[in-house]
This record gives sequence, structure tokens and C-alpha cells, in this order.
Amino acid sequence: MKQLIETPFTRRFGVDHPVMLAPMDKISDGRLAAEVARSGGFGLIGAGYGNPDWIEAQFDAAGNLPVGIGLITWCLLEKPDLLDLVLRRKPAALFVSFGDAEPIVEAARDHGIPTIWQIQRLDQAEQALKAGTDIIVAQGQDAGGHGMDRGLSALLPAVRDLTGPDQIVLAAGGLADGRGLAGSLMLGADGVMMGTRFWASREANGSDAAKAALVSADGDDTRRSSFFDVARGLDWPGEFSGRVVQNTFSKPWLDNPDGMKAAASDIQKTYEASDPDDFSVRALIAGESLDLVHDIQPAADIINNTVSEAARLLAGAPSYLVNQDRHA
Repeated sequence: MKQLIETPFTRRFGVDHPVMLAPMDKISDGRLAAEVARSGGFGLIGAGYGNPDWIEAQFDAAGNLPVGIGLITWCLLEKPDLLDLVLRRKPAALFVSFGDAEPIVEAARDHGIPTIWQIQRLDQAEQALKAGTDIIVAQGQDAGGHGMDRGLSALLPAVRDLTGPDQIVLAAGGLADGRGLAGSLMLGADGVMMGTRFWASREANGSDAAKAALVSADGDDTRRSSFFDVARGLDWPGEFSGRVVQNTFSKPWLDNPDGMKAAASDIQKTYEASDPDDFSVRALIAGESLDLVHDIQPAADIINNTVSEAARLLAGAPSYLVNQDRHA
């Protein structure tokens, strides 16, 4: 599809469309990242906690297409050898979130690699700005996976006011179609990052059962908690919670955090013994945009439909003005 929307993000990174794939842990693999890049968006491999062999394999799977990679900040800081590996692979960008990424930004800059720093609060945005990151992603609390508690509709314009017009800012959280893209541009973003919508794509690295579960769920089924961190034995910093489709295994514990911690060992054993596609027990990580996900589509169609719808909405915006000459 031809380019319909141009922003500082598309110009700076040489992409046709202001749409970035969220680096969902293991879901955004080399194949999906490459397909997003091939379709004119910006693809990111989701390396999560960082398995070196898996990372190497996904870069190889992406071939010569320019894709970036995303990792968890606090985890990457504990693994300097992993950072060295990533920098050697020369990704199109290095995405980091959840922690102080300043030393990572500096190391990437020394290797000529652009950085993307996802933030959830204004003080984090200020830190990312001072560190000189190339892109700031403002993540609202409606996003799937880990995050915090700020809503995107207020956080995004506040981040734009803080950073000024020259900083590239992307929006994330609850975005799955052209309405989200058009609205984000009006709120001050230069593009969007989408996760849940791409999770429900043909190329995403997940089972048919998982994707069917995504389509059958909705945003009301999701909730932020630390339950699935406990179930998976992950020691996440307490300020970050994870938005997940809640199930019969998690629901009894959501309002009993003390009991959940006391029963952590038994919870982990039950979780590990379950079938990976049993989503009455297993975590199905997704955001509130599930309300907008009704089918499994090719990644290229997701990008094309999102951008085409946004372009139509933006082109029709003058119809809201009472006197166009007066407001010109």
C-alpha cells in the first residue's frame, strides 16, 4: 500500500506507515517483525527476558529486513553479555522498558543504534528525554502485559508538552485500528505501537488455540495484577503490574495478595503442570483493545486497514468545523 500518512517517525526511520509492532515476548518473533517491516511498518522482535540462542535465531529468521528488538530494561541491565550480543547484531533500533535505561541508551548510541524507551509516567519521560533516546513510547494502562496506571488520553499530550515538537513520540495502550491511530496523532503522537492486534495475526508466534482465545475474549476480561508473575516465578519490580485475560485459576486470588504470596509455591506448581494451551490456567496476555479484535488477519492487512481508516478519518476532520474559512 502506498504511503498515506507522513510523520517525523516515518521520515526518521524510513518507513511508509506510522505503525510499530510491540515487542511482545516471544510472540513478536523474527517472522512477524519481518512481515511488519515488509508491509511498511516498523517491526520489533520481542526478546523479553533475553535468551541468546532464541535472539540469534530470530534475527536470522528476519533476514535482511530492518527490524529492531525489545527487551526488559531491568533484566537486560543484569546481563551485559546479552547487551553485547544485541549490539553486535545491529538492530534497526533497541527498545527498552521498565527501569532506568540510561546506560543502555548510551551503549547503543556508541554503536550507532537508535533507541526506543517506553515510559508510563511523566518523570520517566523526562528521564528518557534527558538520556537522548530517539523515540519515547507513552504507554497507557490499558496496554496488555506489564505497565502502570496512567491513562493514555492524558499521559500522551502531557508527554508531548514535556518533550516539545522535535522529540519523536509514539502512543501505546488500547490501540488496534485507524481510530486509535488518528486519535493518537491528534493527541500529539507521531505514530502508534500496537501489540494485542498483532498478537491476533496469522504470523504471530502463538498457537491457534491462543489466537482463538484472544478473539473470544474482550477488554472486560482483562485486569492488571501480579498474579501471573507469581505463577511463573518472575520477580518483577512491585510498581509494575501485568494486564492479562483473567481466568478461573487467577480470579480467586486477585483480591487476596497476601494469600497469593503465601501460596506462591503451590500456584507455581499448578501453573507449570498445566497444558500451555489451557487458558483456564495459563496466562493469555492481552490489552483492553480485545474489544476491537474480532478475527485473525495477516499482519499486512492489519497495517493497511489501520492506516487507511486513519487517513479517511483525518481527511474528514474539517467537517466538524462550523466555519472552515474562519478557522483556517
